[in-house]
Formats: sequence, C-alpha cells, structure tokens
Amino acid sequence: MNRILIVDDEPSVRYSFKKLLTEDRYDVVEAANGAEALRLLAREEPDLVVMDIEMPGMTGLEAIRRIKEINPQIPVIIMTAYGTTDRVIEAMKLGAYEYMEKPFDIDKMRLIIREALGLKMMTEEEGGIHLQMKSGEKSVADRIVGKTPAIKEVYKMIGKVAASDAGVLITGESGTGKELIAKAIHMHSDRADKLFLTINCAAIPDTLLESELFGFEKGSFTDAGKAKAGKFETVDTGTIFLDEIGDMSLPIQAKLLRVIQEGTFERLGSNKTQKVDVRIIAATNKNLEQGIQTKTFREDLYYRLKVITITLPPLRMRMEDIPLLTEYFIERHNPGIRDTAITIPRETMDKLLSYTWPGNVRELENALKRAVLLSKNQVITPDLISIGSETGQAAEPHKIPQFRQGHEPLVRMQTHRMEEPSPTVHTSLRFPDNPSAYEGRLYHEVIDQTEKNLLRLTLSHTHGNQVKAARLLGISRVMLHDRMKKYGLDL
Repeated sequence: MNRILIVDDEPSVRYSFKKLLTEDRYDVVEAANGAEALRLLAREEPDLVVMDIEMPGMTGLEAIRRIKEINPQIPVIIMTAYGTTDRVIEAMKLGAYEYMEKPFDIDKMRLIIREALGLKMMTEEEGGIHLQMKSGEKSVADRIVGKTPAIKEVYKMIGKVAASDAGVLITGESGTGKELIAKAIHMHSDRADKLFLTINCAAIPDTLLESELFGFEKGSFTDAGKAKAGKFETVDTGTIFLDEIGDMSLPIQAKLLRVIQEGTFERLGSNKTQKVDVRIIAATNKNLEQGIQTKTFREDLYYRLKVITITLPPLRMRMEDIPLLTEYFIERHNPGIRDTAITIPRETMDKLLSYTWPGNVRELENALKRAVLLSKNQVITPDLISIGSETGQAAEPHKIPQFRQGHEPLVRMQTHRMEEPSPTVHTSLRFPDNPSAYEGRLYHEVIDQTEKNLLRLTLSHTHGNQVKAARLLGISRVMLHDRMKKYGLDL
C-alpha cells in the first residue's frame, strides 16, 4: 500500500485528505508544519508528499528544498490558496512534481496523485538507468561515446592518422558527429597545443567564404576599410576543419587545392604570396564522387583531401550505443543546480531503442536535452521523448513497410492457447524481395511488426482491457500505452 504524507496547518484539510485517500486505499500520514514533515519523512518513509506552501514557521518552499536534499526521488505536490507566478516557478525549480491551487478539483488531484506514484515506481523499477549528479557539477566535455564495433573502428582510425599531417576526409550522414572526430584527431596530434578552427562552408555565402578563408587587403572590395587576415593565416601551425566541403564553389576549391599542394595563397586584392603550415581536415554528407561526375567538385582536390577517409556510421547502425549515449547526454545537459538523481525508466529506454534516429546522434542529444528540461521529479518518462511525427517531421520512422502491392506483411503471427500460463506463439517470416531497400533497419522493422501483431492479438484476447493485457505481456501499463500509441492501436 502506498503511503502519502499530508502537510497542512489546517486540521480540516488534513481530515478531508485522509478521508478521501483512505477510501482510495492509501495509507495516510499527517503533519501540521514543515518541521514535523521532515521528522516524519525518515520514520514513515512516505511514497508521496502533498504539502501546503503557506504554513507557520518553515514554509512549504523551504520544506520541499529540505525534502529533496534528504530524498530526491520522492514526488512532492505543492498546494496553496495564494497562487502566484513566482511561487509556481520557485516550486518547480525546487523539484515539485505538480502545483495545485485551492480549492482544487478532487478528480484532478486523484489523477495527479496516481501519476506521481506511478512515476516513483518507475524510479525503483529494474532495467532503468539511474544517474547521480553532484551539486554544482559542470557539464561533461565533448567526447566520442560508444563501444560497438562500428565506432571502435573509428577510434582505431583516429589513433592511426592523428600523428601524421595527412589529409583526412570525414564522411557520414548529418548529425553523426563529424566535427567531434575532427577535434579528436587534432587533440591527439602534434598540433594539439595549437589552434583548431571550424568553418562551415555551407553556412557562408561564396562571396564571403573566400575572404573568410584567405583574408583581404584594404579597398579590395566595398566596405573593406582595412586589411584583415583570413582563417588560414590565423590558424597557422594549427588545424582547420572545413565542414560541408561539398558546398564549396569551384573557384574557391582551386585556391584550396593550392594551399594543400604548396602551402601558399594570396589575400583578396594582394599579389603577395603568403605561406602557411596548416593541417586540413574536411567533412561532407554529400557524395563527392557524384559531384566529380556532375562537374561540381574538382577531382584533383577530392584525391588530395581523401588521403585518409573516415566514414561515420549512422546511429541506426550502432543502436547498442544508445544507453551509453543517453547517460552521457543526460549528464551533459543536467542543470546540476543541486544534488540530483535522474532516472531513465526501462519504458523510456525501450522507446529510444525502437526509433531509427534519422537525425543521428544530434537528434538523440536534442531529444534528451528537451526531456531533461521538462522532466518531473528528475524522471525521464517516455512521453518526454519527442521523436518522429511527434516533432513535426514528415518521416514516419515507426511505420512498418509492406514489401508487395498486396500488402503482405513482413511477419505473420498466429497464436494458440493464449489463456494458458505458457502460450505457444508461432511466427512466419518472409525475407523481403528487395532487402537492400531496408539496409541497416531490417532487424528493427521485423521486431516492430512482431510487437505490433502481438499487442493487437493480446488486446483482442483481453477484449481491450489494457490492465489485463499489460499483466499478460509482463510489461507496465505505461509501456503498453506508449506502444499502442506508437503503432496507432486504439487507446
């Protein structure tokens, strides 16, 4: 039985809560003020605190701060008859689960209590991730995270090429972390104590990119009131990272080729040759070989850049790294204002692992950063992870493709004796006619459709009773609801 601590200086309020919550089969403990609540906290070990803000002596806001210091995982619902914006903000900053103004709706309060207790159960559930952040701890630095064979190969390549001055071309989809790899190469090279500069060639117009890279003399163009050194001069003896190099125009490509071959260039409006010693690392998510065929990229520059090529795998090709990446990004984006224990329940991790992440590591980081900011009681619940169509993207990553015009499914499932303790489940799999169209995601497509069919059959067996279905499947009600939403099943 869940135990709830009611903290209010008005006896009538405590009596009403005790009567209501006892009817709902909760064990109720009462405290008349914040100091008494703190004494009861250790002795009674409540699962939830419902507390007034305006009380004599220690205020509710001070009490919640102390409660969170003692037990960061316990949800606290704040209530008051004097609601103000400042109090709402302060209560939420201190870690309140919810804020209710008196007089409150009884049904709504019951719902919030059930949700808060469910959230606490998630923090205690096996299979989740629990992170402890220390007060004032700084965000962890940028680093490459992963243990899968695909990312380990990248580590090996960084180690092999870092010590040389050979040109490196980093390829991979957008969001896979190309700049992070370039920084790692620089930091493990003999130039580590020198400057590292990044230029996004796609973000700067051609008319400005040339002067940005090579500099200009006074009067070389309108508004050139004084001479300015370019990035190559600035980063001399260091490393320059040219991101999205596939978007660089042909005239600038010709100047870049000369820097690579001879280490020389001229500023705009000058005939004086400048000499530099710069290591160049380039990156692109485009097919440069195709650019050569279409005459948009120089072939000689391409081969100069790709002395060494490092290809970054998309996140969908290293899904086993998602738990590690999740821990890393949660630590990195946790505000760290106070001692904070952050929990990622199993249902949330299941959701992260069931998505193909077309935006790769960058999309995962953004999703987790948002979830940290919006989390209640430092628990990252599945509903906080906005992915796919939930973020307004046109793509539907969870949609199960059909391989033929007849809409024959990838997986056909038949079940027998579902009512028995150990039901017999038969599956029929058919390899797709065009497997290359599903490269890197066939496994997840099969798993998704198998899961969808199993849920549909189980719900049919329980006549739509979700509590019975969740019990039969051996998963939580929250996870079942999330999966039904994912596959578009009737809620």
